[in-house]
Amino acid sequence: MANNLSSEVPQELSSDIPEKLKICNSLVVCFGEMLIDFVPIVAGVSLAEAPAFNKAPRGAPADVAVGVSRLGGSSAIIGKVGNDEFGYMLADILKQNKVDNSGMRFDPKARTALAFITLRADGEREFLFYRNPSADMLLEESELDVNLIEKASVFHYGAISLINEPCKSAHLAALKIAKRSGSFLSFDPNLRLQLWPSEVDALNGILSIWDQADVIEVSEDEIRFLTRGDDPYDDNVVLKKLFHPNLMLSIVAEGSDGCRYYTQIKMCFRKAPSIPLLGLHDKRC
Repeated sequence: MANNLSSEVPQELSSDIPEKLKICNSLVVCFGEMLIDFVPIVAGVSLAEAPAFNKAPRGAPADVAVGVSRLGGSSAIIGKVGNDEFGYMLADILKQNKVDNSGMRFDPKARTALAFITLRADGEREFLFYRNPSADMLLEESELDVNLIEKASVFHYGAISLINEPCKSAHLAALKIAKRSGSFLSFDPNLRLQLWPSEVDALNGILSIWDQADVIEVSEDEIRFLTRGDDPYDDNVVLKKLFHPNLMLSIVAEGSDGCRYYTQIKMCFRKAPSIPLLGLHDKRC
C-alpha cells in the first residue's frame, strides 16, 4: 500500500494538474451523510424476497475519508448521526480506520439513517431509505467544527446534504468557510433521486454549487441526468456542458473499468483498481 496519495497520482495526470492538487499528507475533510446499508445475504433478489441482510457502514463522504486514510493520507469527517448504537458504530469504524471523527455530532432525538439496497435479478437497483428525518439531515450551522474545516487542504462533499434544512444551510456555510480558507473543493453529486422532492429539485440543487468545485467526480448515469439525456461517452458532452471555467479536474467513474478524467489540457482514460472502503463493495449493490 502506498505511503501517501501522491504516489497514487498517474504519471500522465501528474504532468497536467497543478502542484497543489497532488495530495501528500495534507488534510482531506469530508462533509456529509453517514448511514448503515442493509444488503441481502443472497444476490439477485428484491428487498421483499431477501431472507436476511448484512449491515454495512456507508455514506459516500465517509467512504472517501476511509479511502484517503487507507492510501496513507490524512482525513476527517464532518456530519451528524444519531445518539444510538449505529451512530457510535460508525464513529468507531472511522476511528479504527484512522479518520479524525472529532467533527461528528450525535443527535439525541433523531436516529442514524438506514438504507436497504439490493440489485435484483432484472438488473434494477432497489432502494428503501429510513430518514424521516434522520440525524444527518439535522446538522446545524452552529455545530460545524470551523477550525477543522479551516485546516482542510481539500474539502470534499456531495449533494445529499443539500436536500433538507437545516443541513443545507450548514453545508453551504461549511463550503463558504472552506473556500475562504483556500481549500480545494471536491464535489461528488452522488445522485439519489429517491431522496429529492423532484427531479427538478435535484437538478437545481446539484447545479447550484456546481461551478464552485475545483474537482468533480460523476458517474455515467449522472452525466445523462445533468445533460438531460446526452451520451455520457461523448467527450464533448463532458467538456462543453459540464466543464466550467474554473474546474481543474473532472473524473467520470466507470466502475470496474476504471475512469476517464479531463483537465483543461487533455482527456485520458485510466483503469483503476477498486479499493475496499467502508461498505460491502460487491455486485449486489
